[in-house]
Amino acid sequence: MSLTTRAAVVESGGAPFTLADVVLDEPAPHEAVVRMVATGLCHTDLGVASGGLPFPLPGVLGHEGAGVVEAVGSAVTGVAPGDHVVLSFTSCGDCRNCRGGHPAYCATWLPLNLIGGRRADGTSTISRDGEPLGGHFFGQSSFAERALVDERSLVKVDPDVPLESIAPLGCGVQTGVGAVWNVLKPATGSAVVVLGAGAVGLSAVMAAALSPASTIVAVDKVGERLSLARELGATHTVNAGEADLGETIAEITGGQGADGVVETTGSVAVLRQGVDALGARGTLVVVGAPPFGSEVALDVNGLLGGKRVVGLTLGDAETQTFIPALVQLVKEGRLPLHRLISTYPFADIDQAVRDMRAGKAIKPVLTF
Repeated sequence: MSLTTRAAVVESGGAPFTLADVVLDEPAPHEAVVRMVATGLCHTDLGVASGGLPFPLPGVLGHEGAGVVEAVGSAVTGVAPGDHVVLSFTSCGDCRNCRGGHPAYCATWLPLNLIGGRRADGTSTISRDGEPLGGHFFGQSSFAERALVDERSLVKVDPDVPLESIAPLGCGVQTGVGAVWNVLKPATGSAVVVLGAGAVGLSAVMAAALSPASTIVAVDKVGERLSLARELGATHTVNAGEADLGETIAEITGGQGADGVVETTGSVAVLRQGVDALGARGTLVVVGAPPFGSEVALDVNGLLGGKRVVGLTLGDAETQTFIPALVQLVKEGRLPLHRLISTYPFADIDQAVRDMRAGKAIKPVLTF
């Protein structure tokens, strides 16, 4: 049976979010209806809303949802009505990478999550006045009071942890944490540099602080964010507007260079500086996403010292194990995610967007 709910609709590229009544399709066998409690706002949402990606508009975005399951399709076995869930990306579950524990590299990841706007079979999950809207964003489209969610986007979590405190785990936080834990895997005494102190970068700082790395450097141009990075575990900070990155990293590391770098800014110029700041056998993880088609020039001879440049999607996380582990760390106070979050009523989504673009809010979370 279809369900009417209130959602934030983007009518066209560059248009604001507009609250409107939409109709959710009847749950397919592997879908569930989730009553949203909170959902994070991410730069990916803003990029799609601006028309920067070929997602079908008008449509409903949102991909860091958290809520309570209200109904499940006939084939859903992992959750039941009443369960608390964090919503993350979806995947096919059958390709080589999904079966190998790397669903973020699913063979059908792009159409299922970012640009398709439909289920895998081409049917629509959301409509308005009988006309289909772009939906199924990351298998959830959680900018709505209720969401029709793909089973593989659902992660059951501890009901004792407030959902508004863990909604960002679905994308931004697991991306930053996964860059450190799943790719860099810092060895004892290593030096980790994080370029950009936004939500993803600060998540990487917190992850590094829980690792054996002894030197954790946060780089940004905003002094307040650098101060917060110190409080979250950075041992050093660099104001990129005032210091030469390569020289400063060389000084901090005694001339050895960084063992690991997490690039979150999406600037190819910053990426190049990060590669140059690596030491021998160092690894740079590319997290920030510039416009499609962007290229970066690298000194090939500079790579011959064993440097690696690795692209990353969503922390290369297997969500069913990774997200509950992060929830436990939040519960224990060891991952102080609340330091990044600013909450807004759902109706104030456009104010949250403005504050995020202006740098006033690191991680806006909409509450219902």
